[in-house]
Amino acid sequence: MQLVVATQNQGKLKEIRRVLADCGIEVVGMDSFADLVPAQEDGETFADNAHKKALAIARQTGMLCLADDSGLTVAALDGRPGVYSARYAGEGSTDAQNNALLIEELAGVPEPRRQAAFWCVMALCTPDDDCQLFEGRIEGRILDQAQGQGGFGYDPLFFVESHGCTMAELPLDEKNRISHRGQALQKVVAALKSL
Repeated sequence: MQLVVATQNQGKLKEIRRVLADCGIEVVGMDSFADLVPAQEDGETFADNAHKKALAIARQTGMLCLADDSGLTVAALDGRPGVYSARYAGEGSTDAQNNALLIEELAGVPEPRRQAAFWCVMALCTPDDDCQLFEGRIEGRILDQAQGQGGFGYDPLFFVESHGCTMAELPLDEKNRISHRGQALQKVVAALKSL
């Protein structure tokens, strides 16, 4: 079975490929197709954006498509950056720019008030609009400086209490097991096996 993943984020694609490798599913990225037009991520929720992205690419490729929308919510920032996580510091912003803004906005916020959660909603859609949604979430807190070289996005700032380290310090297999995306992806795997 082939599955196209509606992302241009190579870190995300690597994580998804690794989990689905054992399922006999060939994961194809958007870069395998010419002239795909990604959906506009203007939804108000992670679910809205995941659904829009998966359906747009499924229709254009004629293939089963998986898309996710995920991000960080920080309690002390009233849930920000939320759906704007990838572009928190502005359109086209880098991970480093987004992380710098997050640290700046949390300056002076004491450690006990730095609770955060990574959320992920995955949409699995067929070209004829049959879609299923899957959700994952992990809680942690935001550090005031980066730790670790792995992962991407906010991983170096997101401290996982149960493991005593940041997401960026976890081995990839362990990250895939416990992360918000890993949780959602395990639900996707179960759904794919039932097809």
